[in-house]
Amino acid sequence: MFRITTEKKRGKVILSVEGRLAGGSVATLEQCWKELRAASPEKPVRVDLCGVCFIDGPGKVLLKEIYRQGGQLLAEGCLNQAIVRDITTEEKTTGKAGEARQKKTGGKGSHIIFYIALFSFLAAASGSFAQEKKEQSPAGAANDVTQPLKLTLDEAVKLAIRQNPSAQIAVLQAAQAEQDRISARADLLPQAQLQVYDAARRSNIEAQLGAKIPGFPQHIGPIQIFNAGPAFGMPVFDLSLWRKYQAARFTANAGKANSLSTREQVILLVVSQYIGSLRAQANVEASRSRVQLAQALYDQAADLQKEGVGTGIDTLRANVELQNEKQRLIEATNDRESSLYALSRLLNLDPRQPIELADALSFYDTPQPDVVTSIEQALADRPEWKSLEQQVLAAEHNKKAAQDSRLPSLRFDGNWAYQGTSTNNGIPVYTYQASVDMPLFTSGKIRAEVTKADLEIKKLEEQRADLRNQIALDVKTALLNLESARNEVQVANLGVQLAKEEVDQARDRFEAGVANNIEVIQAQDSLARANDNQIGALYRFNQARADYARAIGQIGKIYAK
Repeated sequence: MFRITTEKKRGKVILSVEGRLAGGSVATLEQCWKELRAASPEKPVRVDLCGVCFIDGPGKVLLKEIYRQGGQLLAEGCLNQAIVRDITTEEKTTGKAGEARQKKTGGKGSHIIFYIALFSFLAAASGSFAQEKKEQSPAGAANDVTQPLKLTLDEAVKLAIRQNPSAQIAVLQAAQAEQDRISARADLLPQAQLQVYDAARRSNIEAQLGAKIPGFPQHIGPIQIFNAGPAFGMPVFDLSLWRKYQAARFTANAGKANSLSTREQVILLVVSQYIGSLRAQANVEASRSRVQLAQALYDQAADLQKEGVGTGIDTLRANVELQNEKQRLIEATNDRESSLYALSRLLNLDPRQPIELADALSFYDTPQPDVVTSIEQALADRPEWKSLEQQVLAAEHNKKAAQDSRLPSLRFDGNWAYQGTSTNNGIPVYTYQASVDMPLFTSGKIRAEVTKADLEIKKLEEQRADLRNQIALDVKTALLNLESARNEVQVANLGVQLAKEEVDQARDRFEAGVANNIEVIQAQDSLARANDNQIGALYRFNQARADYARAIGQIGKIYAK
């Protein structure tokens, strides 16, 4: 059994590893290492490998990366000590060789580096083009949807971030908010446009003057007019526009934070669904093992009956238990398939694409975090809190924009044109003007806008107070569930061990003729309950870890590698 425990001694964090460091255990150790580095990046971490009995190739690569990031490796035994010695020696040799090579080449190898960088850039560009063509190709041509897609938890999270519709919609909404900011900024910058027209005008002089002048015609025209040239303008001083731009900037920041919040929520959903699918898979495997055990007990009862030692009721009772276990296996298989369908929906995969889980439910102990420290970290990192703070700042600047609209604004406008009765007899004409505008009476519009902004600020303040309490509740609940699930795992492991011993002793007593198989059936039921308790405890522990990571705003750093 693979096991990881952590403890703090004299300012150091000790990560003890027991069992085989191979297969899915490598991913479990990597996940634990990243969580420890994220929780306390400044504290040194010592990885104790004294309880490891085997290390495969990926495990060696992971240990090398841990050592490169500053982790200390401690091992016992010839094999483990040789692996650790090779890792430390290789890293030291690589570092010294790089320094010597740098001193030797100096600036003479700069042209080689230039060509290497150039070729790398060209290769990356061609690879990106090929990848783009591949993504544009039909899905059926790129992947065979008839083959199962084997996914680890990390791969599932990456797929969700890239393909989940909710995550993509949040990104698009953040992009829209950014464009609103650019649009508000454009109102502060110079604007220019080209005007070209060729018109015919006929004017009524009598209507314009209000009286008929003797000796003058009633109208003038038609007159042909050609005009071509740019018109431009810009605000020189408009504090209200500046406030609106600042509000749009904070709104864009809030949109980005909302996008991150949606991203973290999607990650939590995928992690929860993946863990739930692992639980369903574990239930299937446990049901299969119970069916095998029930089959063995039935065969044992039938053999004893044939030998004249057992009775027909014992065989019948064992057969009933076997059929019950087969029914539970059917139910567990159905639950697993339904859970995998839901996971596929979250990942936005092709409905025809079957998926398989590459990880397994695991347990490694970590120190219980402090409540106050966790709440402070949540208030510093939760994107919802950051978004609400940016919304408050945007509302305050909208209020200032409404108040500053009472102030005068200065604007400069002008145009230059080539004007005449045709395209060949025109002359340059121009108009330049500076204008000052100041509202005198707006019928209460400005006051209403200021009041509306005040109400928006009060509403956001109430939402912020509610969110603060919600974050504290999330953190406290997650820590409570984490501590409870940790204790449940320890009790459940002991319960499974005792239940297995009970089954073995009951089978021995039944085979020896000391008792009938009622004890065996009862022991078998106890083992089934113990297995269910162990699977449920592991599920709740892993779910509590994910909930805690989401509560403190670190789920993206931990699960989205």
